[in-house]
Amino acid sequence: MSENGKPKFAMYWAASCGGCDIAVLNIHEKILDVDANFEVVFWPVAVDAKYKDVEAMADGEILLTLFNGGMRNEENAHMARLLRRKSQILIAFGSCANEGCIPGLANLSPVEEIFETAYATVSTENAAGIRPQPETQVAEGVLSIPAFSPVLRTLNQVVDVDYYIPGCPPESHQIAAVIDVVLAVLAGKAQLPPKGSMLGVGQSTVCDECTRVRNVRKITGFRRIQDLECIDPQVCLLEQGVLCTGPATASGCTALCPKAGAPCAGCYGPAQGVLDFGARMMSAVASVIDSNDAEEIDRILDGLVDPAGSFYRFNLAHSVLRTGRASWNGN
Repeated sequence: MSENGKPKFAMYWAASCGGCDIAVLNIHEKILDVDANFEVVFWPVAVDAKYKDVEAMADGEILLTLFNGGMRNEENAHMARLLRRKSQILIAFGSCANEGCIPGLANLSPVEEIFETAYATVSTENAAGIRPQPETQVAEGVLSIPAFSPVLRTLNQVVDVDYYIPGCPPESHQIAAVIDVVLAVLAGKAQLPPKGSMLGVGQSTVCDECTRVRNVRKITGFRRIQDLECIDPQVCLLEQGVLCTGPATASGCTALCPKAGAPCAGCYGPAQGVLDFGARMMSAVASVIDSNDAEEIDRILDGLVDPAGSFYRFNLAHSVLRTGRASWNGN
């Protein structure tokens, strides 16, 4: 507890885009409940707090920490371990902390290739060919930056995690619901769910939330949605030849993307009982292909322009695969 009697709250941003922090602010007036019931002691994007402030706290002094982002460098892993010690409840918040998300796709490439793409392709002006170095000698002394890890890891691959909130980012109404539960627990009106629970997520799939009609149609090809002249607003997108990951994705988002005419991309992670997201999607794809001919099936599958990026867009780092051979050999 702080001097004013409030429990302490922290939020941290590791290897991610920052959208999770914005999602918390998007709960609108509910953010006032956070301020009224917690003392925000560490939230780098919102308050001026330093690492040394956290290091000076007693172990377990922070009641609740929302940790978003994956473990891409040594600083990320250091802060994960530090906040684990200082927090009573540590939540993996958002897809990056849960599954690795888009940054996790870099696990298919070695570090050298990642740096080459970042610092030597047409989008970057770097005539001197400079690359990041863990240590650089400057006039004032030695300048150090965190070492880049060979693979990106999820939060629970580095420290013990109490709860998980999925999403890229988590939906604001789900965040608000979780806050209500925490406040009820603080007031003695509720109990925390079992450790390891997935919060703010449904028990089924996006398909079960989706209002589009499924007619168990068979398709003769896959196409990108922008290549279709007309999209039927009522029929399942997968049955129209558009790769939609709703069959493998946990419910909880109210199927926002299919409602808007866009395929589900899988940001809420694997549905309950799905061991590997990509494997489940391969099964879903196989179920709608209208052919028993090997060559014809190959032609249909060739319409999937980026299978790895489609089947493992959000969860490669936490899948059965976790990484590709190239980056694994560099680890």
